[in-house]
Amino acid sequence: PAPDGLLGDPDPEEAVSDDSSRHGGRVRSFPHERGNWATHVYLPYIAQEEFLELLELLVSRARTYVPSLAAMEEFHLSLSQCVVLRYHWIEPFVRSLRERLAAFHRFFCVADQVKVYTNENKTRTFIGLEVSAGHFQLLELVSEVDGVLEEFDLPTFYKDPSFHISLAWCVGDLSGRLEGQCLRELQDIVDGFEESAFLLRIQWEQIRCKSGNKYFSFPLR
Repeated sequence: PAPDGLLGDPDPEEAVSDDSSRHGGRVRSFPHERGNWATHVYLPYIAQEEFLELLELLVSRARTYVPSLAAMEEFHLSLSQCVVLRYHWIEPFVRSLRERLAAFHRFFCVADQVKVYTNENKTRTFIGLEVSAGHFQLLELVSEVDGVLEEFDLPTFYKDPSFHISLAWCVGDLSGRLEGQCLRELQDIVDGFEESAFLLRIQWEQIRCKSGNKYFSFPLR
């Protein structure tokens, strides 16, 4: 799922007001503290028009089960959890990432399996497309990202990750409503979508790191 901490962290000198109403009811997974920057490493996915058509079909059907469901506005595949970096760690953290990821080439994966997720504290539920091919390459990337996280004594990624692209979300644990019949209907939509075989075979061309309001890009060879 998309990390809760990345709600537009301010510059180090700016004041902060944690008002969940500004973020659709989302709550930070950790409180903001001056000088702490929420940080996340991921593969960005730029949605094409056909993908947005598929998304609209999926969200429309899922809303018959959970009316509060909201479509994601940006799409990515996570390679790390959301972690906290001190401001002065950002530059060496990014430098270490760049060194470890420099040798990786572009690759494809297939994300075509609809799955329901909740975040760790059960405050949000997500519908995502899980990767069914390309898992090995993603694990290799995570291994390098984990190495950087360990250098800074930060939490590494999940031991047995379910790599996925989140499509929609809602507040609370509503997984019971979305699993079962709803999930089967959503998978049928994906399987029957005319462009899905081509559309959901994704070539990854870059890795990104977001730390607060700063973005860093690492092109794959």
